Amino acid sequence: MTALVPGIAFAGGPVDEELVIDGEIQMITRAAPPEGHPLDEVLSGWLYRTEETRLLETDTFENPGMLEVQDGADLWNTVDGSAGKSCASCHGDAEESMAGVGASFPKWDEASNRPINVELQINKCRTEEMGAEAYKFDAPEQKALTAYVKHQSLGTPVAIDLAEGHMQSWWEKGNELYYTRTGQLNLSCASCHEQNNGNYIRADHLSQGNVNGFPTYRLKQASLVSLHNRFRGCIRDTRAEFPAAFSDELMALEVYVTWRGTGLSVETPAVRQ
Repeated sequence: MTALVPGIAFAGGPVDEELVIDGEIQMITRAAPPEGHPLDEVLSGWLYRTEETRLLETDTFENPGMLEVQDGADLWNTVDGSAGKSCASCHGDAEESMAGVGASFPKWDEASNRPINVELQINKCRTEEMGAEAYKFDAPEQKALTAYVKHQSLGTPVAIDLAEGHMQSWWEKGNELYYTRTGQLNLSCASCHEQNNGNYIRADHLSQGNVNGFPTYRLKQASLVSLHNRFRGCIRDTRAEFPAAFSDELMALEVYVTWRGTGLSVETPAVRQ
């Protein structure tokens, strides 16, 4: 029998339903785990949400996160910086050039000798190609443009390449962090998302913590929430000091947690409570 974290009550697990967006895009919400994965099946967080929340994600017109995705589309075509360029100046139509791209991040970046995510890739393009300032962490523009880029991979299975550069060593560091208990509550990521997924904590149904839907629209915050914001929020909730966004610790964790969701469809922007 699974040992429960204090304050968590058994809830019954994920629903047995399929996610189809706009009646056309069949999403993969259950996938076979990659080799070495600790769980028998990889499950989307969508399966753990209430019926009302699940329905919001089935229709792009009803999905509240799509408003910020549209903001991202506007930013894609907006000229900014000393080079007089927009994203579209180099990459053209995002529906074509960005199709499938978001499903393969984080990637290895030789120049910085570390993994980078979509947010950091956007900032790299802005500073090096556009002559524009990098977006500050969680700036509305950063979240909107990241969501727009990742939305072009809607339905594409998550698949990162651990053979690139030193991605494997970052995976190993992320794996270590995932199981490290921290804070006054002495909890790890695994305490909730591996040992207790399917249970409730503070009226929220715990999922496996897969990140295939980020940036995610969270109803209680009424806006898109970035992945590193969510990481920091979880660490804060253990009553521990949280690392800076895009720090080595959180980038390693992003590599590992993204791998854990291998095979699930990109859902950006997912809708969660």
